[in-house]
Amino acid sequence: MKLHNQYRKLRSGAVAVLIAAAGLSVPVAAQQPMVSADATVTLPGIVPLDSCRAMALTNNKQLQMARQRVVKAEYQNKEAFAAYLPSIDFAGGYLYNQRKISMFDSDQMLPIKSFDLQTQSYQFELVKNPVTGEPIKGPNGQYIPANVAYLPKEALEYDIHNVFFGAVTLTQPVYMGGKIVAMNKLTKAAEGAARELETNATENVIYAVDAAYWQVVSLKAKRELAVSYVNLLDSLSHNVHLMLNEGVATRSDALSVDVKLNAAQVDLVKVENGLVLSRMALAQVCGLPVNTVFTLADEDNKNAVPSASIASEEGYDMESVYARRPDLRALEYAVEAAKQQKRVALSAMLPNVALIGSYEVSNPNLFDGFKKRFKGQFSVGAMVSIPIWHWGGNRAKYKAAEADENIRRLELADAREMVSLQVNQAAFKTQEACKTYEMTMTNLTKADENLRTATLGFREGVATADNVMEAQTAWLKAHSEQIDAMIEVQLCQTYLSKALGTLY
Repeated sequence: MKLHNQYRKLRSGAVAVLIAAAGLSVPVAAQQPMVSADATVTLPGIVPLDSCRAMALTNNKQLQMARQRVVKAEYQNKEAFAAYLPSIDFAGGYLYNQRKISMFDSDQMLPIKSFDLQTQSYQFELVKNPVTGEPIKGPNGQYIPANVAYLPKEALEYDIHNVFFGAVTLTQPVYMGGKIVAMNKLTKAAEGAARELETNATENVIYAVDAAYWQVVSLKAKRELAVSYVNLLDSLSHNVHLMLNEGVATRSDALSVDVKLNAAQVDLVKVENGLVLSRMALAQVCGLPVNTVFTLADEDNKNAVPSASIASEEGYDMESVYARRPDLRALEYAVEAAKQQKRVALSAMLPNVALIGSYEVSNPNLFDGFKKRFKGQFSVGAMVSIPIWHWGGNRAKYKAAEADENIRRLELADAREMVSLQVNQAAFKTQEACKTYEMTMTNLTKADENLRTATLGFREGVATADNVMEAQTAWLKAHSEQIDAMIEVQLCQTYLSKALGTLY
């Protein structure tokens, strides 16, 4: 499946730019209590394929992570929507100052004006020379006022050792260059992609369960086949040794049969070990302890016939296949996310407008001469931010986002081509598996008849032990190929369903 592996790499690389559900119910018979990994657990009754799938979908850790990614994407979408609404924030603090604040550095004497009836205005009253009546200047060249107001330095000192302050701010975005709208569309695309990836993970789990399930069925059938083959060789060995004792068979005939019998017994041990390991693998995929013992619905079905093939020789409506494939839908969401990311980059080059309202309080407050009590005021305003020049940095960011969008579109187009090849490959392989199964059924009938004829000829003395062993070997091969072909049909149809997007 080289083509399939290449497609999986492409798909995983594309959806990595996105973020990546509803839980599935499990039949009561499939739900098991927690047990020790070393304990042997026996499931009552017969376990069908659907129950194995249900247990795996409930217990699979990768699928649980995919569901949590959906939850994460949902909350990120809600976070993006909250940007439409006004935000309310509170900030407060305390500040200790070492010194007091003073308006003057020393005591002050301020000149005082008196009302002059003659000029009908206020005039400074100056010290005059009693002889000449002229105002007298001081050493600094300034006239000396006759009356002054005395302001001591301490009168304008304020205690700001302990300052408390706080503010409640409301911010309402008006226009953010389209960033908020783009982020909401981006998170919606991310949520959609996460859901599609969860569906894709579900399909992967189902396919893994089916593969493990039919592997157990195959090995169980081959174990019974190996047991039958050992019994045939054991019966032949017994007959040859009797003939050897009667002198109508050679020692070489007996040794040949014994070697075949030993090899068949070794093969039986290998098949039994493989069956145990495959049962453990199925239990692990289903999320059960590896030592769980259960009987599958199809493992004792002697007349198991593959269901009708869904492979079509007339081809498929690929547009419908594309629409059903969760991995392609995830790639489409990736394209949409890249498009909105480009819109976010564009918003950095556009003006941002927001309304701001706040209420600030402080203690001591500035409204009553630094009186030590809380007092505040409301304030409202608007804020506008206009980018002017950033040496092409914002434009470069936009062009990079545009290139990323083009990459996602090309990845989607490439993935569609890979899916088309994958579907045709799976359809041809399924048709081939069905034809192979029909041929093995024909060969099986011939091998049974050949073995019956050889055994009868051996009893009548017209066939040798080698003829019987050759017929038994051909019989074993025909039955083994029939089992492999039957399982191959089941797996090919599952894989084709997955390729067509109809598995789940």
